[in-house]
Amino acid sequence: MTSLSVEQEDAVMQKAASKQAKRERFEAVWPLIRNELDEYMASETMPSEARAWLKRNLDYNTPGGKLNRGMSVVDTVEILAAHPLSETEYIQAAILGWCIELLQAYFLVADDMMDQSITRRGQPCWYKVEGVGNIAINDAFMLEAAIYYLLKKHFRSQPYYVDLLELFHDVTLQTELGQLIDLITAPEDSVDLSKFSLEKHHLIVVYKTAYYSFYLPVALAFHFAGITEPQAFDKAKAILIPMGEYFQVQDDYLDCYGTPEQIGKIGTDILDNKCSWLINTALAIASPEQRAVLDANYGRKDADAEQQVKQIYVQLDLATRFESYEAQSYKQINAAIDAVDESSGVKRDVFRAFLAKVYKRTK
Repeated sequence: MTSLSVEQEDAVMQKAASKQAKRERFEAVWPLIRNELDEYMASETMPSEARAWLKRNLDYNTPGGKLNRGMSVVDTVEILAAHPLSETEYIQAAILGWCIELLQAYFLVADDMMDQSITRRGQPCWYKVEGVGNIAINDAFMLEAAIYYLLKKHFRSQPYYVDLLELFHDVTLQTELGQLIDLITAPEDSVDLSKFSLEKHHLIVVYKTAYYSFYLPVALAFHFAGITEPQAFDKAKAILIPMGEYFQVQDDYLDCYGTPEQIGKIGTDILDNKCSWLINTALAIASPEQRAVLDANYGRKDADAEQQVKQIYVQLDLATRFESYEAQSYKQINAAIDAVDESSGVKRDVFRAFLAKVYKRTK
């Protein structure tokens, strides 16, 4: 194994320190947001137990993840700005970022109930917490509603206020459409691989993941930075939606081929009947005999059945097929970035920064 030079080690450490500093600065805005929501509750004469419940809901479900989506709003604003952000500008951009994290929290609280999941981010899912149960349904709605309170409080006087509202509403609907397709295609307790296809997988990942995880942070930053040309948003979408699809295919691949140390969990897509890129690629090229093995074993809560499926993946050399897919996606996305016209204020570095975060990631 090749060791890093002293200079390379220093560069890695500096990058990690810079990333941690960025995260800490972003996290420092969260208490301001939580307190504003608590002050609103107080102004509506909500009882102390309701205020305490909302605070707990907010803190339990919103700040604990990677925060990549929210921090990407700030990163993009900083790239687009022609000057260093003032503290006020930074906080405003961070509030937009935290609105995406609230949207993410809303999705996850609801999704965990639909999937009957047990843990999330190393702790019990919110509905599994003692005393919460089905109240989590209302708590999910509260997380979503908080977005629109914050947008009104901080951006109502801005000319792009309605654009922000429409963007959040549109992306929420798109994500829920993706969730619907996923739920009716691959219910965990009813396995029917005839419902699966690469086309169905494409729809699920574009609508369920790519819009809110990749397009939304950049579109919000565009509005904040004063970019208004429709073609700029169209170009961003044309780059970021395929990037989001590539990200999810990576995620599907790592679930099977990544180690628990890499991805922070044990992959369960095969056991859980997930409509992943791997199973859909396998179905498209499997022989009748291999298809029979997949039909008999996919989605079963059984370690031996899981190994039977993985053996078919080995026979079909899906690892090499993923490497080919990754190389082709990287080439196409880079070509689209190179073609960006920067005269409208859009900078290629916005998209390069996103691609650098996801290309050949291991977790």
